[in-house]
Amino acid sequence: MIHGGDLETYKNKYNGNIIDFSSNINPLGPPKGLKEEMDRAYFELCAYPDIYYRELRQNIAAYLKCDASQVIVGSGALDIINNVSFMFKRIVVFTPCFSEYIKRPAVLGKDVAKLPLDENFRIDTAKLADNLRSGDLLILGNPNNPTGLRIPEETLMRIYYAVVQSKAFLLLDEAFFEFCPESYDSVEVFKGSHDVCVIRAATKFFALPGIRLGYGFASSEFAKRYGNIEMPWSVNSYANAAARCIFKDSDYIERTKEYIKKEREYIQDELSEIKWIRAFKSDANFILLKLLEYDEDIVFERLIKNGIMIRKASNFEGLDASFIRIAVKDHKSNKKLIGLLKEFK
Repeated sequence: MIHGGDLETYKNKYNGNIIDFSSNINPLGPPKGLKEEMDRAYFELCAYPDIYYRELRQNIAAYLKCDASQVIVGSGALDIINNVSFMFKRIVVFTPCFSEYIKRPAVLGKDVAKLPLDENFRIDTAKLADNLRSGDLLILGNPNNPTGLRIPEETLMRIYYAVVQSKAFLLLDEAFFEFCPESYDSVEVFKGSHDVCVIRAATKFFALPGIRLGYGFASSEFAKRYGNIEMPWSVNSYANAAARCIFKDSDYIERTKEYIKKEREYIQDELSEIKWIRAFKSDANFILLKLLEYDEDIVFERLIKNGIMIRKASNFEGLDASFIRIAVKDHKSNKKLIGLLKEFK
């Protein structure tokens, strides 16, 4: 399982609808009003999208509270990660991390330096400073996938200092930003910086993986450089239409934050009673689990036969078959998963 969400491969394992705990999508579904906006956008499919995405950038800029000249867009966050990686010679990552931080640069022929997170899945800033070189691209998940941990603001500033001192560049992948407890906003923190790009997406929080809308904040100068290498028309008309309504639904945004916080705490409290599982703290809408008995294959097969698919984690570099990852879903689904895990003998 390279990525979550691969229900098609396992559909014959269960006679019914499988609850997908391997995919970290907002269980509340997309914001209301989106379908009507999509219907209205149907007739826009007869023409190319605006090649400069002026309306889209304005809508994103209003949401991020930045200038439209500081906005970059792509066909999902991964499109932007791929393009930014293309702009640098060497990529630095901390493992475990989202596998595409390693795969995409490698496909592009880039050198990838992999540094391990510490035993608590935290970044060793001293180790980072010792390994960063001039011209490097440092890619960090914030919060990180699969660990679910957001970088504390104080640590992030130490990381940024190391980046500046090394004359490197920082790419923060914040695809799960809105699920996190509110403590700081990286876009606000790095306004005025020239060596940071912050990526977000409609995929996870707004439950729109099929739309493929990624967006980012960077300096106007970097955004211009990015525009020189990106593919034209990489974002489709439906994604442009979605941005007209999803970012303005403040009730949906707050309701989701509250719901995920409540269900994440419920899952972690229940998992603390299961002796053969260690659940790591998470700031996101997914939780990394350490299996103190069994392994990922045993747990996966047992659960899939009961209509639940979890994410095996051994293909995250730095983890092994004793780890799995689960998403935070609706309460009924979360309760079913907990019940099945408690039944393991």
